[in-house]
Amino acid sequence: MRRILVVDDDVHIRLAIRAWLQRYGFRVAMADGGPNGLAALDDSAFDLMIVDIFMPDMRGFESIRIFHQRAPAVPLIAISGFAFSGAETDNLTCLKMARSLGATRCLHKPFRPATLLRVIDECLSEAEPHRRHAATLGAVTSALSGSQDGSIRSNESREGVLTG
Repeated sequence: MRRILVVDDDVHIRLAIRAWLQRYGFRVAMADGGPNGLAALDDSAFDLMIVDIFMPDMRGFESIRIFHQRAPAVPLIAISGFAFSGAETDNLTCLKMARSLGATRCLHKPFRPATLLRVIDECLSEAEPHRRHAATLGAVTSALSGSQDGSIRSNESREGVLTG
């Protein structure tokens, strides 16, 4: 079951997103702002993050940059009703800035549940080959470090027998 972290200062947005996602089998953790979202990210692993751009404790696009730095391999969907409310040119500028800071996708509030689910599916599908590759590398690294530890321990015990 995929885990998603939703970080938004608006309780109604958090609850609505959680209800939509749980209906489709996602496990959802919620945070009411940047500091609590970062604490959740430190405590658990997530497959995807949905992060509001403008929150009281994190100004502007700072939240995207910090969340992306903490978990660069986790797709991040930036959401905002404010950042994308201007003219078409302003929308493109905001989108480019959000993407340059680490957002995988951007959504303008309000959005339809079907749109959110489509974007989540796209993000998770794009991340899957990278996730499998990372898991394989992790398994190989563990296997190698385990065998190296075993050979070191064996040498240490032999040395203990020889010197003992």
